[in-house]
Amino acid sequence: MVDDDLWVLVEPLLPPWPKRSPGPKPVPDRLCLQGIVYVLHQDIAWQLLPLELGFGSGQTGWRRLDRWQQAGVFEKLHRILLAKLNAAGEPDWSRACVDGSHVRAKKGGAATGPSPVDRRKTGSKHHLICDGKGTPLHIVTTAANVNDITQPLALVDGIPPVAGRPGHPRRRPGAVLGDKAYDSQAVRRELRKRRITPVISRRGAPNVKGLGKLRYVVEQTFALLHQFKRLAVRWERRLELHDGLLALGCSLICWRRLKKVLSCRGGSYSHTCDS
Repeated sequence: MVDDDLWVLVEPLLPPWPKRSPGPKPVPDRLCLQGIVYVLHQDIAWQLLPLELGFGSGQTGWRRLDRWQQAGVFEKLHRILLAKLNAAGEPDWSRACVDGSHVRAKKGGAATGPSPVDRRKTGSKHHLICDGKGTPLHIVTTAANVNDITQPLALVDGIPPVAGRPGHPRRRPGAVLGDKAYDSQAVRRELRKRRITPVISRRGAPNVKGLGKLRYVVEQTFALLHQFKRLAVRWERRLELHDGLLALGCSLICWRRLKKVLSCRGGSYSHTCDS
């Protein structure tokens, strides 16, 4: 559900509804957002969204998702939450981890292709970069047969400027950690140009000692993302709608972390701190 504190952050980002729009009175934005979150969690077809929940029809939620994604609502929300986490001193900027994960694409669409890990069935790949604690910083969707080596620079350059502390917004980690799929001298060279230390295992050589223990956080973040069942399998043919749900999933992960951090430090959000 969309609690009051999260709604305070989301509401100013939503485009205003036309005052003289035709048809019946629109479903309130907050209820539509709760319907979108419900579909994100449960992975039901939009047309099967239960009307008794009061979230409107699935078609209403789908159209509102489309409208909000065009306005960049979920990317803006993700950036706001990253800034709040940064103000709380939570992100670990000393390193970032990159990895990719395949998902089935049941209905095809843009950025889909034969999956090399799923009997060449149509799929997509999520490419993720997260900080040293697993906070998602940026995610990209490509066809399933796109090589990982093509994406690390796009992931690094896609990290939004993260405000929240004095000085210029932060957008570069100190190091980027990757497995042998990212072994490339060109990638290492470009990372160094960006003043980022590449920590990438080389093909044909033993893995960098201790790298696996540091990189597990990106696998953990993928597990959290794919707990949103709508992201574990891609149903949206339109790439922008799928990416909107991905940005919403990343935002919800950041929101949970922010609530936990603030509650553990005596902040305003009510949430039990794990011992």
